[in-house]
This record gives sequence, C-alpha cells and structure tokens, in this order.
Amino acid sequence: MSLEFSTKARTLAALRGKLTSAHILPLVHFSVAEWHQDRQACLLKIRQDLEVQSVIVRSSCGREDGDMESNAGAFLSLANVLPGDVEHAVEKVIASYGDAEESDEVLIQPMLAGVTRSGVAFTHDPNTSAPYRMINWSEGDDTAVVTSGAGGRIYQRAALSTVPPPGHLALIFPMLDELLRLFDDQAIDCEFAMTQGSAGAEDLWLLQARPLVLRQRPQATEAQAHRLQQIEEKVRRGMQPHPFVMGRRTVYGVMPDWNPAEIIGVRPKPLALSLYRELVTDSIWAYQRNNYGYRNLRSFPLMPHFFGLPYVDVRLSFNSFIPADLDEGLAARLVDYYIDRLLAEPSLHDKVEFEVVFSCYTLDLPKRVEKLAEAGFNTSEQHEIAESLRRLTNRIINQQNGLWRTDASKLDTLQARREALLAGPSDPLERIYWLLEDGKRYGTLPFAGLARAGFIAIQMLKSLVTVGVFSQQDYDAFVASVSTVSGQLARDRSILDKTTFLSRYGHLRPGTYDVLSPRYDETPDLYFDWQQRPVASHSAAQPFSLTLPQMREMVHLLAAHGLEPDAVGLMDFMQEGIELRELAKFHFTRNLSDAMALMAQVGAQYGFTLDDLAYSDVAVFREMHVAAVDARELLATSIEQGRKRHHETKQLSMPPLIAAPEDVWGFEWPETAPNYITQKQVTAPVVSCDDKSSLAGAIVCISNADPGFDWLFSHPIAGLITAWGGANSHMAIRAGELGLPAVIGAGEVLYRRWSSAQRLHIDCAGRRVELVT
Repeated sequence: MSLEFSTKARTLAALRGKLTSAHILPLVHFSVAEWHQDRQACLLKIRQDLEVQSVIVRSSCGREDGDMESNAGAFLSLANVLPGDVEHAVEKVIASYGDAEESDEVLIQPMLAGVTRSGVAFTHDPNTSAPYRMINWSEGDDTAVVTSGAGGRIYQRAALSTVPPPGHLALIFPMLDELLRLFDDQAIDCEFAMTQGSAGAEDLWLLQARPLVLRQRPQATEAQAHRLQQIEEKVRRGMQPHPFVMGRRTVYGVMPDWNPAEIIGVRPKPLALSLYRELVTDSIWAYQRNNYGYRNLRSFPLMPHFFGLPYVDVRLSFNSFIPADLDEGLAARLVDYYIDRLLAEPSLHDKVEFEVVFSCYTLDLPKRVEKLAEAGFNTSEQHEIAESLRRLTNRIINQQNGLWRTDASKLDTLQARREALLAGPSDPLERIYWLLEDGKRYGTLPFAGLARAGFIAIQMLKSLVTVGVFSQQDYDAFVASVSTVSGQLARDRSILDKTTFLSRYGHLRPGTYDVLSPRYDETPDLYFDWQQRPVASHSAAQPFSLTLPQMREMVHLLAAHGLEPDAVGLMDFMQEGIELRELAKFHFTRNLSDAMALMAQVGAQYGFTLDDLAYSDVAVFREMHVAAVDARELLATSIEQGRKRHHETKQLSMPPLIAAPEDVWGFEWPETAPNYITQKQVTAPVVSCDDKSSLAGAIVCISNADPGFDWLFSHPIAGLITAWGGANSHMAIRAGELGLPAVIGAGEVLYRRWSSAQRLHIDCAGRRVELVT
C-alpha cells in the first residue's frame, strides 16, 4: 500500500522503518494546540526521546509541502539549539507561521554531525516536468548552502539511464527510486545530507520529502529513454572519423563559433531554428570561411540538432579555422589539439577563438604558439603554423584588396534590392523568397566575412595590450570610441521624433529569429517611453588618443612580424572591422525581419496565428512560392509537425558541451567562466528586461546577447548580465562602447543564481559577482 504525503513531520514519521535506502533521524513532533495546552509535556518528550545536546527546531506547517504549492523556505527553522533554548526556539518557529492553525506542527530532531555533503534532490526536472533525477548539492558541513539559494552544484540524470552516476552521488538515486515506489510514482522533492560512516563508507540521511509541484503531466520514462537512445546513436555516429574532415573525433557545443544558444536559444521554436540554418549554419558559414582563405568545409552543415536542441559540430568549426595552405598532416594534428584543449577546459566553450584556436596572426602569436610544444609540435611546425596564419591575415586585412571591403560594399546592394522588391508588384510569398535569398547572398554571407574581420580586429587589439603597446585603459577607450549602429540608435533616440526613429530602427526585435518577438515598430510603446526623451548618453571612458611612442612601437612591431598594414592602416582596420560587423548585422536583420512580417501576413490569410507560425519551417514558404500546392494544407502540416517536435524539445536537457555519447544520459551542469566587460564595479538591484518601470539604475538580466535588445540602452541601466554570449558578442561590444559594467555569458547555473538575486555587486576588474543581502 502506497504512502501519502502529509506535513513535513508526519511524512518523515511515516517513512521511518519503511525507507531502506537512507536513514531518517529520530524525531519528535507536536501540534500548535498541544504546545499551547501543555508545553512542559512537549519539552519533556523532546528530552526523553532525543537525549542529545543540540537539536534543530523545524517548521511543519500545514501550508508547507502541499500538492499545489510547497512554500519551501517560507517558515522558520532554527539549527544548533541547546536544551535551555528549545522553548524559545519553538515559540519563534510558531510565530513565523503568522496566523497559525491549531493543527500546524513543530518538528524537532537531533542536529546531524559530521556532514560531508548536503542538498536537494528531485525525481523530475521542476522546469520541464521531464523525468530527470536532479541533484543540487554542496560539499562540506553547511546544510543551508543549497536550500538558502546560495548556490551549489547540479547533476542531472535521465530516469532509465544505465550510465553510472558519479560515485559521491551514487547513494541518492536508489533513494529517489524507492521514494517513487513508496508514493506511487508521485513526483518528489527531498532534502538530504551525507555523513562519513564508521566503516569508511558514507551514510545517506533523508531530511525531508514532499510532493514536487509540476506545471504539466510528466513525460513517461520510456519515452524519454527512447529519445535519448536516438540522440546517443546520432552523437556516436557523428563522433566517428570522416574522410573529408580533419580530426579523430568531435564534440558538440551550444556556444562555440556561431553560438546558437546566444542567437536563437537552447530550445528555439522550429521556425527560428530553420531560419538560422537557412541563413547561416547550413552553408553560408563554410562559404565565407573558405572565401577568406580557410579550409573548404562547403556542404557540411555546422549545426545539427537533437530533436530541436541546436549544437555546433566543434570538429567542423575547428577545421574551418585552419588555413587552406597548411600541410594536411599538421592540420589534422592541430584540430585534435584544439579539441583536446577544449575538453581539458570546457569553460572555454564560448571563448574558443580567443583561448583555444589560432585563427589569425597577432602580435603575440609567436609566444602563444609555443604552448603547442607541450602537445608535441616542434619549433619548425610552430613556425609553419604561424607563417600560414601570417599569409592569411595579410590577405584579409589588406587595406586595398581585403575581401572585407568587397563584403562591405554588398550591404548597399542588399539595401537597394530590398527597396526595389518592396516597391514592386511582387506578392508576399515572392517577397519572402527573395528577401531571404538576398539576405543570404548580400546579407549573411558578407556579414560572416565582416564578423571574421571583426574577430581579427579584436584579437589584434588584445595583442597590442599583451605586448605592452596599449594598456587595458587604452583598450577600453578604443572600444568606447568605436561608432556602431547600436550606439547611433541610442543617440538617435534622444534627438529624433518617433516616426523618424522607427523608420530607421523599427525592424529590430529582441529575438532576431523569433516571429513571436514584436518588432520595434509593431509595439513601440513596449520598448520606449515616448513621453520622455532620454538624455544623449556619452561613454564615461577616457577618449582614445594614440601617442607618438605607441605609433613608433606599432610601426616597429608590424615590420618585425611581417604584417603589411602600417600603423594607421591597422588602426583603421580595427575600427572598421568592429563597426562594419555591427552594420552588416543591422542590414541583414532588416531583410529577415521584413520576411517574418510577411510570413505573419501569409499565415493570417490562411487563418494561422503568430503562435502557430512559430512552429512552421521556413522551407514551407519556399515550397508555397515555387510550387502549385494547397498552401493552407501545406502550412497546417508543417505547423502540426513542428508543434509535436517542439513538445519533445522542451522535455529534453543536455549539457552545454557533449564530449561523449553517454553524456546525453547524465551530466553535471558546469559553472562557466563569464566574460567581464570594462574594469568597473557596480552595486545595484537586479531586474529582468520585462520589468521596464524598474530598469533605471538596475542590473538587467537577459538570456542572450541578441542585438534586438539594444532598446535597453535607451534606459539608464547600471549593469548587464546575459546567460549566453561570447567575449566578442554584440552585447559585449555594446557594453564596452558605453563603458557599462557587464557579465556576458554567465552560463545556465550562474545566470539562474544571479538573475534570482535581489541585489548584486559586479566587480569586472576583479572578475567576480557577489550577492548583496
């Protein structure tokens, strides 16, 4: 016969003697009525039944641990209470109930000594309701670290996983399985602690068990296992050697290279996923790399997805950063070195171009390539790699013939063709088709090239700091002096009227690829306060000025390293590389945004809402344009299939970096190494970007670094934190330009912790974030 949940005290009492996979401490509990009627009898029972010097007096209120809400942490519990203080402690716990019911209870147990590990464990993911066993724990004897929300580590494991969990957590999974059996498969949230046993093995203690309140019906464990088995097989196939690709194996990541987590999110809806693939990751990415002198990876899609979870094939990415003229054998070893380096330091997954691969020649490259010696690359091979990168870099940054200049000119073609298309008699489907085709040929293809130039510009700028020509203050001042479209948007907001401003920037939307994210010109009042014109903002950084000694040192270094630009030419390239990257993004996203607006029109024509269209695939609009078909039926089928697949997408969780096929079954969520922008500090309240009335003077949290969030900078925010984003992402550049303290790419664990805080202190120079109580 299954057990039923009751109060905290009664549930633990019911489990004593029945639960075999964990210990439960002795306990005494009594109701508020019993305490009021005869507190001395209650105190006597505590002394007789527990016979310990130190107890914990715990809440056991009827409003806790319910089927509809847990009220976890809502009421007081007092630890390390000595015998003489128990009466006062009970009074304080009852007082914390507010209007206490006579049936509410108080629970007293011995203080558990010698705790080595403690935390909370769930039988299901509380965010998705999927049957993942989730353990959030901390090492040491402080049992409040996790339950107080201060942090801890997180391990996640599928219900039917056969992959062994980490040894130090192995005892917890049998306990969760047994609790599920005892409570008839009802989802469970429990607290636990571990102590060192007398025989050297650890003992597991159950401190609390309560119903886990889920938002939806849990997925069947067999269905989850079936999907994960298919993903494991796909990953295993992808990790095999390939005759046309260098490297013994691959890994998959959400942040390297074209970082889907930053751009479309870790669980994008089908239309957003298909648009990103169409415009960038299926082919454009490889054409651009090859055009710029890197290895030819054409026809290799960069971004596979696992039932809708997008990942970058890191082996393909690393191949595409190898100069085309580098010896094949040396190239293969270099790819393997890059992958091994990333696996050794997974926190670098959003910094691969700065910390892992050598994708261009910089003034500090000869020193940086010396680390290859540790992996068996001799001096001659290091020199060959550096020479190959020097030739490639000189071709790219050439002031007269650099391909980036040709790419920049294509933006004018894109704009002219867009205006002609929208002014002509074309029907909406034809416009969608050509907006996206032109968006690739004259938009994302040159954008990819200009983004490459922008990366090289930043890497060259960083190398000037490394070799001592620039200080960090010079770096910050240079970045702040760059004039980007985003900076112009903020300035224009302070001087232009509403109509003129929206005619220039109205196509922007916070989710660039998300049809559900309104454009600025669709809901302008959602993003801006038109009753109050903001004061033009100016960066607080010192103006950048190149000194004569710096100029002379640059001339000397450029000649010594065989780099062709002169000092002025290099400074111009670094400035234009950063500016043009942002300009190209601004232009191609107009094509994309206009196409999505037309998709909404077409969908409405056939009776579909925006929410419906978010589940369609961009391929269906192409088919509707080029073929005589039943358009409504075609679109309905695409939407239905997309809904079904996205339901599966939402049930899945996988690590940011998949290093082995079995990782899909169980993994620890990593704490990443965020990117700190500027050298400033700020202490301020924390708000989400949705709380527009509280943005002024606050640290704002957004999930990704999408350029559509530029409207934030029209508000006087104090700082910025993003879950995803790299050191050279749009928001990183924008924060540097404004001199705004920012933490870009905090990762899932840290972002969840920081975004739920009331107040934070950010110290960018010290690379730390602290919760302020």
